[in-house]
Amino acid sequence: MSATAAKPVLVKASYPINEIPPLGHVPERMTGWTIRKDRHGPPDTSMLLEEVPTWTIGDDEVLMLVMAGGVNYNGVWAALGQPISPLDGHKQPFHIAGSDASGVVWAVGPKVKRWKIGDEVIVHCNQDDGDDEECNGGDPMFSPSQRIWGYETPDGSFSQFCRVQARQLMPKPKHLTWEEAACYTLTLATAYRMLFGHAPHTLKPGDNVLVWGASGGLGVFGVQLAAASGANAIGVISDESKRDYVLSLGAKGVINRKDFTCWGQMPTVNSEEYGAWTKEARRFGKAIWDITGKKDVDIVFEHPGEATFPVSCLVVKRGGMVVFCAGTSGFNITFDARYVWMRQKRIQGSHFAHLKQASAANEFVVRRLVDPCMSEVVPFEKIPAAHMKMWKNQHAPGNMAVLVCSPRPGLRTFEDVLEAHAGA
Repeated sequence: MSATAAKPVLVKASYPINEIPPLGHVPERMTGWTIRKDRHGPPDTSMLLEEVPTWTIGDDEVLMLVMAGGVNYNGVWAALGQPISPLDGHKQPFHIAGSDASGVVWAVGPKVKRWKIGDEVIVHCNQDDGDDEECNGGDPMFSPSQRIWGYETPDGSFSQFCRVQARQLMPKPKHLTWEEAACYTLTLATAYRMLFGHAPHTLKPGDNVLVWGASGGLGVFGVQLAAASGANAIGVISDESKRDYVLSLGAKGVINRKDFTCWGQMPTVNSEEYGAWTKEARRFGKAIWDITGKKDVDIVFEHPGEATFPVSCLVVKRGGMVVFCAGTSGFNITFDARYVWMRQKRIQGSHFAHLKQASAANEFVVRRLVDPCMSEVVPFEKIPAAHMKMWKNQHAPGNMAVLVCSPRPGLRTFEDVLEAHAGA
């Protein structure tokens, strides 16, 4: 049964989550998990299911029927209202989180030429106004208008419909289910820019890359991109049960950081504690050498921040790069500056990715060189519970997905969804 040949459905002002409107019909209202400023707190109390007006779209925007979404930590931040409330930024009365999505193009603005109603797509989460020098010949991630959709905008994926800029869309990999396609883009594109976006320190065959948190939602892509590019990933874990999983992703070797005690802020240089820290950090460096054949790493793929940064700056090679995109263990970063300036090491901040980088990253998935590493799928009604699990660090390795309009896991096309609803 084709989407256009589907049995006619009564046109209504709103539809329950388990009912698909006629293709291209935009109802007046939609159902979504909203956050409001007066109830910031744990996700299970700040996220409430509400019927709200369906988004209107601008000339260059697309309305998408959401089949599935991805769970990221920015949804936890949005729920808590910490470190800031996203509602203070976009000034809307409610916020719908979700910065990863797969779905079907439902309506397009008059200036949208690349996409049409019915296209099956995924979303990358970078937005900008498109009218400055960086957006036109530079790097859009440097634009003053750069923002993350679903966190710094109110119209994310945890509702029947989401609103995106047309340039956020990419083709959905046909071999993936809706939920697999929805779970990876934010973290994969972030990892891609970290490894390929900061010339001349771009990943090359034969390079050695130290990947912190190698079994997590970001680290799994650091490992896989390195392996798919002919480089050697050294994965760092904190749970011995994750070793085989990281090796299965293509890591050349794995180190358990629980075997070492050189974590946290660096002690004062030349103190007794500094001497002990240096000795332990060099022991960690030797564990790297045991994998690389006595070679320092070319790139350190950093995101824990405070707990690991001093060691990262020590073990990266002369002229190498420590690239970081987060500070999950804390933001008060320390390091021994002498090793950085005298050995001419580069410390590089990195934030998400622009369309060309996100598209290049997605090509690894399209060609089946990178797996989305979906850890689990949760139904629409458990979106707050999924964020509670992430907040409490109780989620499984990999990336969580949530079903929205797709009625069950395993469906790959819009026709699959229509047939599943018809047979329900």
